[in-house]
Amino acid sequence: MVNVPTVVWIDEEGRIIRPNETAFVDDRFASMSGLHAEPYLAALRDWVEHGADSRFVLGAEAVRDRWPAATEDHRRGFAHFRLARHLHDSGAVDASIEQFRIAQALRPDSWNFKRQSWSLTSPDRYGTSWLQEVRELGDTPYYPPVDLDSNDE
Repeated sequence: MVNVPTVVWIDEEGRIIRPNETAFVDDRFASMSGLHAEPYLAALRDWVEHGADSRFVLGAEAVRDRWPAATEDHRRGFAHFRLARHLHDSGAVDASIEQFRIAQALRPDSWNFKRQSWSLTSPDRYGTSWLQEVRELGDTPYYPPVDLDSNDE
């Protein structure tokens, strides 16, 4: 998961039937995100009412197709992020910043890495900020749109 809010649907058998996607419970962030809560909430209500027969439940293949593949850079980025957290929690803040930077470079799509490192130290120490990073997205949406059209299988 690279951002919050992130939603995952897990059925009673413990199977993921919708992989991580962005959803909101209300429209307080709609102007920023372009995402409105009601379509997603309607899909969720449909799943509650119809269970496995809901048209929004995805089969295993569709879930795998929607799940981003973890690359070697993703795995290394997570390792550097964990090391950064350990260094920070141990009082080695300066050393942690270098590890946070490496983690962010390896996984630039992880807003969780960015926000947590900025909150633990200071955005000023990275030469960037949340607002600057968002502006650099240009036409790329901060929150990717959710595909609720139908079950892909």
